[in-house]
Amino acid sequence: MRTVLLFAAAAVSLVACKPDAASQEAAANSNPLMGTWQLVKGTVIDKGDTSVTDYTKNKNISFVKIINDTHFAFLQHDVHKGKDSAVYVSGGGRYQLNDSTYTEHLEYCSARNWEGNDFAFTVSIKSDTLVQQGVEKVEASGINRTNIEKYVRVK
Repeated sequence: MRTVLLFAAAAVSLVACKPDAASQEAAANSNPLMGTWQLVKGTVIDKGDTSVTDYTKNKNISFVKIINDTHFAFLQHDVHKGKDSAVYVSGGGRYQLNDSTYTEHLEYCSARNWEGNDFAFTVSIKSDTLVQQGVEKVEASGINRTNIEKYVRVK
């Protein structure tokens, strides 16, 4: 009997701790960036040269960005597990959102020279599409380029 009561109490505790769908939706509505985003198009403008990658056509690479209420993370890898070309990039850290200005404080990055830098982007969301655009500047590496990324929300 005691075991049954302990099990029931544990089950009730677990259910009580799980956020309900309404509170999760309220959090997402207060910050529309929250969620998982799949990169579909990337445009980099560096010293007048423009490079566009259409990730819907390039099936060799997958890139996602995950944003919660305080942190972001991004992950990119080759989908053939290194058989075509071995690619793995990741990073993350804290961010701030003020109106349409989204600033990433990159605390962790597989490209270590990018760590410790801040990157400000203008963001816009229409339906399930997120567009972020801004300048990526890493003085120590001579990087100063415009980056425009288009994502769709992963459901």
